[in-house]
Formats: sequence, structure tokens, C-alpha cells
Amino acid sequence: MRKSGTIYLVGAGPGPVDLLTLRAVRLIERAEVIVHDGLIGPDILGLAQDDARLISVAKQRARHTMSQQAINALLVREALAGHDVVRLKGGDPLIFGRGGEEAEAARAAGVAVEIVPGISAANGAAAAAQIALTHREASSIVSFVAGQCKGLSEQDWSGLAGKGRTLVIYMGVSTAGRIAEKLMADGLAPSMPVAVIENAARPEMRVLRGLLAGLPDLVEAEAVKSPALIVIGEVTARDDIALASLVQEAAR
Repeated sequence: MRKSGTIYLVGAGPGPVDLLTLRAVRLIERAEVIVHDGLIGPDILGLAQDDARLISVAKQRARHTMSQQAINALLVREALAGHDVVRLKGGDPLIFGRGGEEAEAARAAGVAVEIVPGISAANGAAAAAQIALTHREASSIVSFVAGQCKGLSEQDWSGLAGKGRTLVIYMGVSTAGRIAEKLMADGLAPSMPVAVIENAARPEMRVLRGLLAGLPDLVEAEAVKSPALIVIGEVTARDDIALASLVQEAAR
């Protein structure tokens, strides 16, 4: 009987191949099976050996090629067949990457699992946009939330954004209007600076600046598409370009 393989939950970082960890590169290069998300670019997949099987489980809003339960079953099935499986995820596998669910499924099936961290989307986007998520003069607290999930209006975000705090919103493009309304209803000032970072760390990256009250209009006017992150807090206005952008936004 063939020995079971190992499932490696690997973070691929924000996109560029040279932002992969060395551990991630080595695992991709020797993997027999790679199960990857849609945001994994050809440069990263090109590291795989010629006979590796590449299986896409790309997800888009309201259209999933495979349910999470089916992905879990796929990973376990391949590992039980004796294959070492690299589950390749954008960013970090444990930050809105469902890596925890996949690790639980592996353990429940008696399959060895290893988690390899990656540069998170928030860290990668902030670095590329030169936004310090923490700053001694602006923020000592950072919170990550998902802006596209069931029960968004019922979630309690009070205290996550405001003076001395930074809020990073994943998957918030399609719900930007509801997010702005929610935060302002919780008492956040309409004039709070915000930044929208689209295609972070990639050649086509855009960094859009504005104010919380104008966030929905900014997203619509600039036709922002995923992948994009929304950063809310004073840290987004710590440089001359950001300040000029806010002055322009306030004058509209």
C-alpha cells in the first residue's frame, strides 16, 4: 500500500514570483500536484516541474468552479493516493484563505499537513503603496475584516476604525457603499482618509485616495476591480501625494 502524501498549504504572496518564500519555491518545484487559486500567475506556476498536475479551483464572486467542501475532498483524495499536494493560495493561507478549513479536513482524514506562510495581501499591498499600517503618530492597531460575506450588516465593526487605528478590508469592492454607510453609522467621521489598492505589487497596480464618505463614488468612478484592498485610517494620508489627493477629494 502506497504511503499517503502530504498536503502543503502554501501562501503565494501578493503576486510577483520574487515575493515567494524560499520554502514556497522549493515545494512548488517538487510538487506532484498543485491545486491553485485564480490569482496565481503564470510566473509562479511556471516553477512547477513539467509533469506536475496543475488543478485550478479559481473562484469569482457568485461563481465558484468548486465548492470548499469539494476542494477539501480533492486535497485529501490526492494525498491518500500517495501524492504530495501543494495547495497554492494568494497572500497568506490563514488570512481569509480558508487554510484553516483545509487543514482541519486533512487532519480529520489522517493526512499530514504543513502550512507555509506567505506575504499577506494586506502587507504586500501596503508595502507596494508605501502605506505604513502602523505608525507612531497615526496608528497602533490594525484590524483585518472581510467586506464580502454573509451577514455583513449584522457584524459589529465598532471600534475597528478611527483615531489611532487602521482597518484593512478584504473583498470589499462590491460592497463599498454598504461598508461606508456601516462605518459612518458607527460614528466614524465621513472625512476619514481611505485608500483603495488595486492589483497590489503588480505592474498594473493603482492606488486611489479619498475620504470615507466618497468611497462608493471613488470605486464606481474608477471602475475598481478585484483583487483590491480598502485601507481606512490616517495612515493612508501620511505623504504629500496622499494629502493632495484628499484636498482634491474634499473640494469636489
